[in-house]
Amino acid sequence: MTPTRAEIVAEARTWLGTPYRHQASLKGVGCDCLGLVRGLWRAFYGAEPEAMPAYTPDWAEAGGRETLAGAAGRHLEPIALADAGAGDVVLFRWRDSLPAKHAGILVDASRFVHAHDGAAVAEAALSPWWRRRLALAFRFPGVTD
Repeated sequence: MTPTRAEIVAEARTWLGTPYRHQASLKGVGCDCLGLVRGLWRAFYGAEPEAMPAYTPDWAEAGGRETLAGAAGRHLEPIALADAGAGDVVLFRWRDSLPAKHAGILVDASRFVHAHDGAAVAEAALSPWWRRRLALAFRFPGVTD
């Protein structure tokens, strides 16, 4: 099944309130930002396309590689940030010198859903603080609406 943008946003919202749990990906039980994206993948496409290796909370700082962006590029369609819209996956860098480390799902041009360390999955404003950290955008396969 190829989802619509509205279906992706609706599914992301069903994860609201899921507690933050590093490396987890179970709606209502726990997830991290990648776990949220993985859960959406499973909801629309079935089995995850690759096994998830273990990763530490400081993986981006320790490794310095674009691991998250690389994985997204293998399974999602890269798009320009300017073209990102509802249902698209956005990646954030905490600093320009670091790899992208955080992911969220756009709800619209001003809001996104994400799992943030120390909190539950929430819908948040894409405030200037978040906008400054936007790094990359991707679309789920086959989404055209």
